[in-house]
Amino acid sequence: MCEGFDVQAAGVAAAGVRAEFGPSPFWLGLLFAASGAGLLLGAVAGGRLADRIGRRPVLVGSLAAFGLASLLTTLAGNMQALCAMRFVTGLGLGGAMPNLIALTADIAAARSRNGSIAATYVGMPLGAAVAGLIASGIPLEAWRVIFLCGGIAPLVVAPLLAVFLAPVSEPPLGSVAKTQTPQHPLHAMFGAGHARTTLLVWLGFLMIVLTLHLLLNWLPLLLMGKGLSKSSAGLAQAAFNVGGSMVALYVGTLLDSRRRRAAIAVSAIVLPAVLIAMACMGGFPPALIALTPLLGGAVLAQQVILFAVASAAYPSTIRGTALGAAIAVGRAGSLIGPLFAAWLIAGGKSSSQVLIGILPIVLIAGLSVILLGWQKSIRAA
Repeated sequence: MCEGFDVQAAGVAAAGVRAEFGPSPFWLGLLFAASGAGLLLGAVAGGRLADRIGRRPVLVGSLAAFGLASLLTTLAGNMQALCAMRFVTGLGLGGAMPNLIALTADIAAARSRNGSIAATYVGMPLGAAVAGLIASGIPLEAWRVIFLCGGIAPLVVAPLLAVFLAPVSEPPLGSVAKTQTPQHPLHAMFGAGHARTTLLVWLGFLMIVLTLHLLLNWLPLLLMGKGLSKSSAGLAQAAFNVGGSMVALYVGTLLDSRRRRAAIAVSAIVLPAVLIAMACMGGFPPALIALTPLLGGAVLAQQVILFAVASAAYPSTIRGTALGAAIAVGRAGSLIGPLFAAWLIAGGKSSSQVLIGILPIVLIAGLSVILLGWQKSIRAA
């Protein structure tokens, strides 16, 4: 929830930032992408470090670091400082998600591992929904309150995790028996027939995270461009995340059942269909708001599928590293996505044209998810 709140913070604060600083679309895109750049580096370092010294200390440290950086964001007096602090926040934030998913995969029962991963992951969109609700209830000039809340929450949660989170019995990579020859993570990810899976996982993460972060950051402004008020756009963004969390949780449970392939196929088909519907729809706020939960559900369901595949594909000793690498590739998408939308808008594209412009990306993501999820060898094992 803390990560989801922070990832959404820049998007829902964008209207207030634009009113105070008057940035160009390029600077807004840079603001949205700055956190993604930090997330990319943080995911690689955090996942690798956790396999060596343990998941708990890295997770607690990540929370504390991005909480402090978010608090410092409230002091930014211009776009340059704001972008710099979002980058630093992303560095701390990057180590959280790969460790959360790896921890869940380590401790969950095999028969319900995918549902457990989904249950953990839905905290992310729920936190983003809270950010949207807060933004919808405050005036434009109070946008710093969003980053204030985003900084306090992880600083409260970090010490609780340090005290109450039980250590995982699985030894980290650095403690492998000396009689064994340690396997380099790159060999584990690309050797023994894993190369195809790893490349598809990376491609899927790149495309779907690109889509997710583009929508998390730009959807409120795109909806306002189609006639919604600021408060209605904030509610629509909350619906995107709440609807997405419920759908993602349900899909996670289906992945542990015989309806796995049907759930995967539906998630791949619904996403482009909803984008087309929203792009073609005129300024009719109730219908646009009603479509946002389906949009969020389709995006987040595909990410849950990718997390489930990646968690099952690698042994626990390198799971943090492998997930960190996959998430880092996805974070490249979180960097590219906001800038891609900024480029389209700066070129004079309308909100509808931006939504249509995402279609090739989501089609590639859907194909990757189908190819991965339908493999018989990839189950909650």
